Amino acid sequence: MKRARLATAMTLAVCVGIGLGLVAEARSWAADARSEQAQPTPARKRFAPPVKGVAEIGYLKPVVKVEGKEVVTTMKIKNLSKGSIAGLRVDEFWYDRAGNMLPGDSFRSRQPINPGEVIDVVLRTPRDPKMDRNSYQFSHANGQIKAKVLAKIEES
Repeated sequence: MKRARLATAMTLAVCVGIGLGLVAEARSWAADARSEQAQPTPARKRFAPPVKGVAEIGYLKPVVKVEGKEVVTTMKIKNLSKGSIAGLRVDEFWYDRAGNMLPGDSFRSRQPINPGEVIDVVLRTPRDPKMDRNSYQFSHANGQIKAKVLAKIEES
């Protein structure tokens, strides 16, 4: 009989101890939640729905430089559409004086480009002494690109 009472008393003591521990833990969680609410949370970058069909971009005149054995072309591109551009692709084509194609380079944006967002594009092509002129072609995952050269780009 003494064992039964002792076991009951021990069980009751353990339950009360666990209960008090849980209450203390809940109070600390509540205090943490209150302190987190007082701090401003950083704004998440939101993506606009992607453009289907023709998207519009603006770009600065490309800068072409020879660096060692490569021709490096850099340009800034701004999304002028109302939706994001998914999978923007920029292809550079090089030609000789006779109009024959030479190797070029391609760029593909892994992240969707939000409206008003500006990205930097770098194209690297092996240098060839026959290179005379180049051209660019723009496209995206859901259609075509309407591109225009801008005098300057204001980043927003």
